[in-house]
Amino acid sequence: MASTALLVVVFVFDLIAFALAVAAEQRRSSAKIQTLANSSYCVYDSDIATGLGVGSFLFLLASQVLIMGVSRCLCCGKALRPSGSRSWAIMLFITCWVFFLIAEACLLAGSVRNAYHTKYRTVFTNEKLSCETLRKGIFGAGAAFVVFTGIFSELYYVSYSRANELETPYSRETGVRMQNL
Repeated sequence: MASTALLVVVFVFDLIAFALAVAAEQRRSSAKIQTLANSSYCVYDSDIATGLGVGSFLFLLASQVLIMGVSRCLCCGKALRPSGSRSWAIMLFITCWVFFLIAEACLLAGSVRNAYHTKYRTVFTNEKLSCETLRKGIFGAGAAFVVFTGIFSELYYVSYSRANELETPYSRETGVRMQNL
């Protein structure tokens, strides 16, 4: 039977990761061009979105490690019994990992890109200064994939647990005995 305590802990971790990703999207850094005398430079506001993105990254990673550790990542441990639950577990395992990798890539790329600030100035030139910032929606996409990862990882764990608990249809020994009867 699937552990309810584990499902609750994973749900809470995924919920925290989602909230941090949404907060990071709302608090992305923005820049303004500041002009003093003969030079211009970029002034960036708060850099809190980077920390929120990394926090979301870590909570989602902890959730995935917890689910995969308990289920032995589907590849280690005893084989699952043939059933519909095993088929669902395999399909959900693959889907869960795809969504997890996309979510982690969005969160990590968003955090790195948000932390990047241009450091150049223009002095005595007529060039337009470009203050690069993170595009809108990177952390939002990460948050959406955090939700998908949470749903599919919990469904995977429940299917894995069902496939792991099924009784074999033939419970007698099937080997050939090599001793006297």
